[in-house]
Amino acid sequence: MRMGYGLNVIQTQKLIMTPELRQAITILQLSSLELESYVEQQLEENPLLEVKEEEAEQPVAEEKPAVEEKPEENSYDIDWQDYFQDSSDLGLPRSEVRTEQNDYSYEHFASRAPSLIEHLMFQLGVSICTKKQKAIAEYIIGNINHNGYLIYQVDNIASQLGVTEDEVMDALTLVQTFDPPGVGARSLQECLLLQLKFLNICDPLAYDIVEKYLHDLADGKYNRMSQLLGVPVLEIQRVADLLKTLDPKPGRNFSGANENRYIVPDIVLNKVENEYIIIVNDVYVPRLSINNTYRAVLNQDKGDNKTRKYVEHKLNAAAWLIKSIEQRRMTLYKVTRCLVDLQRDYLDLGVKYLKPLNLKTVADIVGLHESTVSRATSNKYIQTPQGVLEMKYFFSSGLTNEGGASVSAESIKKSIQEIVIDEDHKEPLNDQQISDIFARRGVKISRRTVAKYRDELNIPPIRKRKRY
Repeated sequence: MRMGYGLNVIQTQKLIMTPELRQAITILQLSSLELESYVEQQLEENPLLEVKEEEAEQPVAEEKPAVEEKPEENSYDIDWQDYFQDSSDLGLPRSEVRTEQNDYSYEHFASRAPSLIEHLMFQLGVSICTKKQKAIAEYIIGNINHNGYLIYQVDNIASQLGVTEDEVMDALTLVQTFDPPGVGARSLQECLLLQLKFLNICDPLAYDIVEKYLHDLADGKYNRMSQLLGVPVLEIQRVADLLKTLDPKPGRNFSGANENRYIVPDIVLNKVENEYIIIVNDVYVPRLSINNTYRAVLNQDKGDNKTRKYVEHKLNAAAWLIKSIEQRRMTLYKVTRCLVDLQRDYLDLGVKYLKPLNLKTVADIVGLHESTVSRATSNKYIQTPQGVLEMKYFFSSGLTNEGGASVSAESIKKSIQEIVIDEDHKEPLNDQQISDIFARRGVKISRRTVAKYRDELNIPPIRKRKRY
């Protein structure tokens, strides 16, 4: 066998991820707010990009035949208000017209709601206490988390501040009298006890259950508690209803840093005369154009070669960016149009009519790859008559009924919610009974699937739903 070197030409196909293609993929999966930030960054890096200013359309003046101008009939009308305001002809100085102006200050505006720490510090500032007690209370307030609980123990605070535990307890007792009720507690039991005391509820059974049987109450073991306490089950039920009115997280109603998050829909779906109009909400993204001044450099015969290459590179990058943004807009429109056509019953009638759908079905209809559809729908929201939803919400798995039609998982969850709401609370349905109800409706669903969907809906089991 002959051994040696040779040179052969072989034609192969390879998928190469170019920087332009990587940029197009990145732009496709960005939301509207993220795309706005991305475009602002590109405007800073690429001098050939500029924001296109939308000029208002000016009405074209119609040409009128030349006619002889006539003096206006009201050209000599006198503005009597200005006449009487001007008293110079009477030998008096002209009075200055005083216009009422609304004086605004920064005190009229609130940038955000006060946080829990600020709310507690304000109450501490108007409380009657010693200077040392105030310093300890400030340290305690600084170690209260966003739920309103003290994260350090009394002995740790005493050792860090160099004071006695009794002094820390006095300051903690002061903080626990502040609003909201239950703040500064070290456990759930203490939080509930503080709220019962604040509401002046004199119920020894409620205090006893909170102190000793709170875990049994959470597990719904009403019969066991009734036997241990020697009271009717209805009394346990009454205390349970009372404790449900209390707030286990008293500090959650106050704002914190960077907690205000707003959803800006990327697609707006409006129904006009039984037809859905799709609007790609990219008004926040600046309209881009290419600066003609730099473009003129390429048309010059004389010039630096490096400058010419730099301008060509930036010009290609700017053109590709504008093209990628437009391609993103068209892809979003096509995918949304497909979703509207396939989920028309859901948009008209509600979640019970949501159909099972996967990426492959949409990709085949639109003529795109599944990964492209996935990127186009990820991290994006759509505003529909049924509310603002993630675009991924329209893709749902499902089951098949006896008629061969598919039923989505979201539709089954909605049905489970309705079944639980309409059940007899004294004799609630277990998972197998709910599965039998679906079987009578022609939908085959196992008990484990019912339990899975019930957990996803945060519906408690039968033991916790039963009432006496």
